[in-house]
This record gives sequence, C-alpha cells and structure tokens, in this order.
Amino acid sequence: MAVATISSWESLTNPKLPPAPRLRSYAQFFCTDRATDGDPHLVPEQDLSTEERERFEALHQELVELRDAVRSHGAALGSPAGDSQTWVFESDPITIVCPEAPLDERPALASERDPNYTRMYRYADLDALIELWGHIRASNPDLHVVHVLPSEVTADHLSGHLIVLGGVGWNDVTTRLLKTLRQLPISQVEVSDLTTGEIFKASGPGGQEFRPQFEETEDGPVLVEDVALLTRLRNPFNHSRTLTFCNGVHSRGVLGAVRTLTDVNVRERNEAYLANQFPDGSFALLLRVPVVHGEAISPELAIPENRLYQWSPSQQAAAG
Repeated sequence: MAVATISSWESLTNPKLPPAPRLRSYAQFFCTDRATDGDPHLVPEQDLSTEERERFEALHQELVELRDAVRSHGAALGSPAGDSQTWVFESDPITIVCPEAPLDERPALASERDPNYTRMYRYADLDALIELWGHIRASNPDLHVVHVLPSEVTADHLSGHLIVLGGVGWNDVTTRLLKTLRQLPISQVEVSDLTTGEIFKASGPGGQEFRPQFEETEDGPVLVEDVALLTRLRNPFNHSRTLTFCNGVHSRGVLGAVRTLTDVNVRERNEAYLANQFPDGSFALLLRVPVVHGEAISPELAIPENRLYQWSPSQQAAAG
C-alpha cells in the first residue's frame, strides 16, 4: 500500500476515510495469529476457524461502526471526512471499460483511414464516460485512471479497480462479468418486443422484469423512463479491489447510474443512503431514471419510488 494512502487516512487537516473493502481486509488480518506466522499474509476467509470467524465478524463490525461515526461527524461539520467515498480509491490502476459503438453506428471520423480520425468516435455512452472520467480524475488526482474499449482490456485492467459502463449489447466485458458473478441475482436479457436495448431481470419466483417506459407521440415512441443498474462488489479477480457496474437498458440509464454518485444535487444524500444501507460497501441497485426533454434525471436513493430493486451479499448471507 502506498505511504501517501496511509498518510491521507491519518491526516488531521484533510482526512480521508479508508474504503469499506480495506476494513474487511484489516479485520481478516487481525482476527487470527496465523496471519503473522512467517511473512505477514491474509488467511483466506474460508480457512478461518469458527473462533477466528467470530473474531473477524466482530472486528469488521467495530471498524465499520467507527468509520460510519467519523463519516457522520464529518458530514455534520461539513468536513472532508463526510465527502463522497464511492469514487475515491486508495490505489491504481483504475480502469473504465466503455462500450464500443457498432460499425454501422459510427461517423466517418471513427475510421482510422480518415485523415481526421478521432478515436473517441468509436466509443458509445460518451455522456456517461465524460461525466465519470472527470469526476474520478478530480477525486483521485495522484492515481492513474484510464479508459479503454472492451477489445483493449488486459489482465492488469481486470485485476485493478474496474468500472464497467454499458450493457451486454455493446460491451462484452459486461456480459462476461455478469456470468462470472453467479451470486448477483440480476441479469440483462434480450427480449423480442424491445429492439433498442436489453431489459433487466431479477432471479427468484416469477423472474421479475424491469423495463423502460415509452410514450407514444405523433413522431413515434419517446423514451420517458429508463432503468439503471448501479453495482459495487469486490472484484472477482482480485478481492482487494472493486468492481462497479454503471449500466442501463439505454444510454440514459447508463448516465443515470453514473450521475447517482456524481451529480452535486444528489450525490451527498445518495452516499449517505449507501453508507447506511450497505456498510460493507457492496450492493446492487436497479433504479428508475426519468427522462425529461431527452435529459436523464439523477435518481435520489432516499425516494422509495426510485429504487426498483436492491440487494447486497451480506443481506443475502443473513437471509440464507
């Protein structure tokens, strides 16, 4: 871990809170004496004894409560400790995987043969990428942040902090990861009666479907409400790093997922909601994204009607 990261946590003038996954790692390390046998190392959770697991759960809960207390105190005082945490990372690389527009959807300048070739014309969901790229760069000025197309993804990208934009239609990394995350009870599927995107479906009795809403006008159907998927989990390829999905049935849904935690009008309240509901930092939310005059409206999580579905690994484990 970088010295600068530790210093930022210990700063008295501009403190940063450790991210939730790091607290889990600390609890995992200190719950057993075996972690310090020889070279210091993490003992895998599945290898913990019953007594060690009890100590792990108790220590993790204590650390989360201390972090939440500091966050609440900082928010009340207007100090940096109460600021947004979801898009603050402790290490790099941080990779945003953006969908690639199909060939028949690209302008002429997307061709490498054109003298004025512009690489960004190959990207889809550019509104979401620009919004998120600027926010993450501003929140992590000392870290390396890159954006790549699915075809450019490498093993190094997959093992760092990974943010995946867009759905299964134009981003095969989304497709692969949704299949890898078997515990995630949300899938994205193609249906015959919607040709412009893929809907979301929750597992369980009846397989509840979540679809966008259209309004019929003289010029044809107009999108008035999209569906967004916002998910933060441990990276399945590296549990010390995070995986975040910002997805939608259409591009407005992707943008709505991003703006949930970047829009200055709602992000502070939304961060507070996530901290309260999901103290371990892992969650999945399906959200309603209204579209007014073509603009996606950022969802406020405290409004129940905006939350179509929510899930977390810890809540699932408690219920099971």
